[in-house]
Amino acid sequence: MKPIAVAALVVGAAAAGAAAYLAHEQRSRSAAPATEPAAQMAAPAAQLAATIPQFQLADREGRMRSLQDWPGKSLVVNFWATWCAPCRREIPLLEKLQAQYGPEGFQVIGIAADYRDKVLAYADEIKIQYPLLIGEQEALDAATAFGVEAVGFPFTVFSDREGRIIAAHMGELSEAEAEVILGAVRKVNAGGFSPEQARAEIESAMPALRHEAGAAN
Repeated sequence: MKPIAVAALVVGAAAAGAAAYLAHEQRSRSAAPATEPAAQMAAPAAQLAATIPQFQLADREGRMRSLQDWPGKSLVVNFWATWCAPCRREIPLLEKLQAQYGPEGFQVIGIAADYRDKVLAYADEIKIQYPLLIGEQEALDAATAFGVEAVGFPFTVFSDREGRIIAAHMGELSEAEAEVILGAVRKVNAGGFSPEQARAEIESAMPALRHEAGAAN
């Protein structure tokens, strides 16, 4: 799979160490509780895969699914975990995006890198409506299949309806950022933009959005 240069749009939220958390949880299930893993900043890769990679993870019903099971859809692939506070805050926005953009052929898919029982319980508790794929190390491996060198959550990838990756966002997604990215993907789907033009539009809009967010805080 040929990689392409895609800017990973970084916000200021720190991402917890996913692999450290899973190791910690494994220890806690078989021994006395250990201390929480330290948080770390996720460094996005300079190169991401050109298209949606192929891998399989179990859905909520235990069926093995791949992202290719949603052909012709523009995907919003969100990597998250139950222990990640920014991930939990982001879920209502993802639900809103699915409701708003779903009729146009966009599909939000959550990929949880966490223990299955924790994910199912949390998804049922807050009634997540969009599809979920679940794994432990397998989900982390899925993130690296996108070309991410250091996995941090939340992490969201956006593709057009042909499966070409248009943008990646590391950190909690704001509604304004989502609208810019999905608007650019919409232009690609309509034939008005190339993927490169869409990326350029997204990159040019992000500094102003980050400035506005900083001023609001």
